[in-house]
Amino acid sequence: MNFTSDNCYGASPTILEAIAAANSGSAASYGDDAVTARLQTRFAEIFEHDVAVFPVISGTAANALSLSTLAPPHGAIVCHAQSHIAVDECSAVEQFTHGARLIGLDTPDGKLTPGAIETALSPIQKGAVHHAQPASVSLTQSTEFGTVYRPEEAAAIARVAHARAMKVHLDGARFANAVSFLSCAPADITWRAGVDVMSFGATKNGAVGAEAVIFFDRALVHDFEYRRKKSGHLMSKMRFVSAQLEAYLVNGLWLRNAAFANQSAARLAAGLRDVSGIEIAYPVEANAIFAQVPDRIVENLRKAGAHFYDWAPPRNGKTLIRLVTSFATPEEDVANFVAVARG
Repeated sequence: MNFTSDNCYGASPTILEAIAAANSGSAASYGDDAVTARLQTRFAEIFEHDVAVFPVISGTAANALSLSTLAPPHGAIVCHAQSHIAVDECSAVEQFTHGARLIGLDTPDGKLTPGAIETALSPIQKGAVHHAQPASVSLTQSTEFGTVYRPEEAAAIARVAHARAMKVHLDGARFANAVSFLSCAPADITWRAGVDVMSFGATKNGAVGAEAVIFFDRALVHDFEYRRKKSGHLMSKMRFVSAQLEAYLVNGLWLRNAAFANQSAARLAAGLRDVSGIEIAYPVEANAIFAQVPDRIVENLRKAGAHFYDWAPPRNGKTLIRLVTSFATPEEDVANFVAVARG
C-alpha cells in the first residue's frame, strides 16, 4: 500500500511502447526529429492555441527554466509558501534566475488569492532600486494540497498580475488531474485564464521522465533555448522524451490516467471519512488527500505495510498525513488501507 507519491509507480505500457518504437532506426538529434516536431502541433490542438513547446526531463527544470525567462535577477516571484518551487526544488528557481526573490504566501487550501497577492505587493514600490521588482506569479495546478483552481480563480489572479505588468506561470506537474476534476478544456485554466507560460507535467501521471515548457505567447520565449542548453536539458536523443509526451497525449491517455488517480483518491477519502477520529483536512479535488489521523491508527497502518508521508509532527494525539494515488494504484490497496484504518 504505497501512497507516498504518484512518482512511486512506473510508466503506462502505452508510453513504454512509444519509447521502444522511437528506438527503431535513426533520427536527427537535439530535438530536430519528427516526433519532437509533431509535439508542436499536438499541443496546439490540445490547447486550441499556437504554442511553443520545449521538452525537458524534470519538473524542477521546467519550473526553473520557464521562470528564468519571466523574472530578472532583481525580480520577485509570488508563489504559495508551500509550493514546490519554494519548498522542494533546492533553490533551483533562484539559481536559474540568478537571484530572483520568491515571495511565498501562506493561504488556505494551497491556493493564492488576488487579495493576498495585492497585500504582499503593496509595500513594494515600482521602480524603487531598494526593492525586488514584481515579475511573475506562479500558480500550482493542482496545488500542493490537492486542491484545484477554477478558471475564474486563475483568471482573477492573472488580472492582478497583468495589471502590474507581471507574467503568470503555471506549475502543472499534476495539470491532468486538475483538468480531469474540472472536466474543462485545458485552455480554460491556462491561456484563456491569463496564464503566459506553463510547466506541463507527465512524469507523475505515467511517463518515465518527460515534462514540457509551454509558451502561449511566443514573444516570451526570448533566449529560452540557450537557457535549456546551458542547463543540460537539451537532450541529444530528444526523441525518447518527445515520444513519451506524444503517447501521453494521443487518444486521451493523460486524462484517463488522471481520472483513475482522482477516482482512487475520492474512494479513499470517502472511506476514511467514515472512520471515527479521522478528519479530511482539505477538499479532495485531485489525487492527494490530507487527513488528521489518530496516532494509534497511523501506527496500525504502518504495521500493516502502508507507506505515506507525515505532513506535520504529531499534535494532540493526531498526525496530519498525506496520501497520493496514481494512475496505477491498485484498487485493493485503497480498500485494504480503509479496512486497516477502521480496525
